[in-house]
Amino acid sequence: MRALRRALQQAPTAPSAGCGSFSASIPAPKASPAASLRFSIRRRLPIVLRIRSNSSLRTCNRCLHHSAPSPIQFHHIPRSTFLTTSSFRNSATPFTATDATGQSPPIDLPNSASVRRRRKLILTILAGAAVLGGLGYEWNDLKHAAHAAERAGRVAIALAICIKDYRTTLTAAEENPEKRDQLLSACHQRCAARTYKVLEKNGSIFIKLGQHLAAMGYLLPTEWTTAFIPLQDKCPVSSYESIEQMIKNDTGYSIEELFDEFDPHPIGAASLAQVHRAKLKAVKLQHPALAEWIPLDIALTRFTFRNIKFFFPEYPLEWLSDEIEASLPQELNFTSEATNIARMRIHFAPISPRVCPLVLPTVMLAFPRILVMEYLPGHRLDDLRFMDEAGISRDEVSAALARIFNEMVFGSNAPLHCDPHGGNLAIRINDSRRVGGWWWSKFLPWGHGSRGFDIILYDHGLYRDIPTSLRRSYAKLWLAVLDADEGKMRQYAKEVAGISDEQFPLFASAITGREYAVIVPSSPSSGIASTPRTETERAAISAALISGPTAPGSTPMLAQLMQLLSHVPRVILLILKTNDLTRSLDESLKTSWAGSEKVWLILARYCARTVYEEEMEEVWGRVRGWERWWRWVTAVARYWWVVVKLRGFEVLVELKGRRRGKEVEGVGVSTDVGAGKEISMA
Repeated sequence: MRALRRALQQAPTAPSAGCGSFSASIPAPKASPAASLRFSIRRRLPIVLRIRSNSSLRTCNRCLHHSAPSPIQFHHIPRSTFLTTSSFRNSATPFTATDATGQSPPIDLPNSASVRRRRKLILTILAGAAVLGGLGYEWNDLKHAAHAAERAGRVAIALAICIKDYRTTLTAAEENPEKRDQLLSACHQRCAARTYKVLEKNGSIFIKLGQHLAAMGYLLPTEWTTAFIPLQDKCPVSSYESIEQMIKNDTGYSIEELFDEFDPHPIGAASLAQVHRAKLKAVKLQHPALAEWIPLDIALTRFTFRNIKFFFPEYPLEWLSDEIEASLPQELNFTSEATNIARMRIHFAPISPRVCPLVLPTVMLAFPRILVMEYLPGHRLDDLRFMDEAGISRDEVSAALARIFNEMVFGSNAPLHCDPHGGNLAIRINDSRRVGGWWWSKFLPWGHGSRGFDIILYDHGLYRDIPTSLRRSYAKLWLAVLDADEGKMRQYAKEVAGISDEQFPLFASAITGREYAVIVPSSPSSGIASTPRTETERAAISAALISGPTAPGSTPMLAQLMQLLSHVPRVILLILKTNDLTRSLDESLKTSWAGSEKVWLILARYCARTVYEEEMEEVWGRVRGWERWWRWVTAVARYWWVVVKLRGFEVLVELKGRRRGKEVEGVGVSTDVGAGKEISMA
């Protein structure tokens, strides 16, 4: 029967010569002459069939009349009726179905109604099987599967469209080189807008990914980083019911039992958590649905960057998904965040608040998904109207930020906060102290510092520890940059990140955010510290990232930079991110010329201190006898000489700035950026 069924499936179809209806042409089966095949016809009893043919069999399924050379007729036959033939190998007698009297039995064909009933029965059985399967599979799991398919579909569709868009644009750019920049810029904007919609709809770690991309101004074109800036403040909010249930599950207590007052409406939301205000407290709560999507979202992120690398091998971005996958467990565990806050407080405790006016929230209760802290409200750092009306000097705010984050980067065993974007920092008035200035500056008419303020730092989930050897080489690299010493720059860049001479110009621009001609000036009087970064320079760097190869066969700058960053240590990538974020914060303050110069002097002082600490460690650990004391004296004298020079430069900068009597371009315009906005502790 299997041979007959296979023959029916493989046979060509043609209308019967007798009636024009559908028939099947069947090759003669290679079987024994006396072969018999037992089978059942639906809704009939079993019969025995013997076939006789010399070449092929054809039959009409509608009328069952046969045509030459030899047909096989399918009749619905009662139990007592048998089909009898002689051997079909040597005989050309056509096949006929007869009963005991030699007459053909009547034909009983299924009508259309029976076919519909049979089809309905099959569909009913299939539907019943689906219902039974659904009953055996929980409804929540089915809903999760549907949502997972929807999330994955958004990512896959957007990825496919963006890849096609870029391939089409690059082809068009090769055909029209004069329009290359315009075509690529438009393509960047389209793809960034599509990606933004997907990140916003999917939420979860996709918001965190967007925030990370927005901070990569040293790598991505402006169209991409600008499109993702709203994700720093525009984050999803979990329902009060889900928050209430999570608190009950994690602590064993209800909200009413834990807090006297609890605002059901969050005062702020971030990518991984949201903050509610309780009585004198801030309660940071992880989004309850976050754990449900973390494995899928990580897989989708990895899938996206692998496909980008597959279609555009010159743009490797898998290191970005690796970094997200490595940092997420730390950010999702709020007990680790509480530990980071304690470490930061211990490190900054010996430092005078006049130098580093950093304020950290006090942790009262910590669970993996719940963090209860002191409530510390403040204004955004880009709220220039608030600072101007309060009498807070923007230059001093910029200097305070420089001291705080340089202490994190160059301080001995200091933890590094790797996510200092605008939503994680706030400023508030503190009249109990003044900020800035030195003990001797009170004798100067302008040296009393600024009105007192505090810098509040939120969200301590993403921290890294910089190895001591890397920290010291990084400090020497910056000292070489400030001295415009290209030879030492190349030496320490190799120590820091294994950068070759060919890669150095690109790495130097990435780490400083400046053009290479500014980093290595043609004249000693100019340099990175004495040449403020202008809008023209920023536009030139962005245009260089967007534009393609400058010569036939050369690699675009963006591709070179991505390939370079894919091989440097991961902590260097986070340092680059922190540098770029703090640079953006400083530029948003629109400080004066003197304020911009002071930031570089502060950086030089911290780098010099790091080198001095290394010399002291070597003196007391490796040197013996009188040589130890001699090297100690020379190291101390050299360090303090650098400190005195830097202090003198600061005074000269302030004098020159006051003589100019004006601030840098842009301060007089629109000081209401972020006006009236307070930030939460998310």
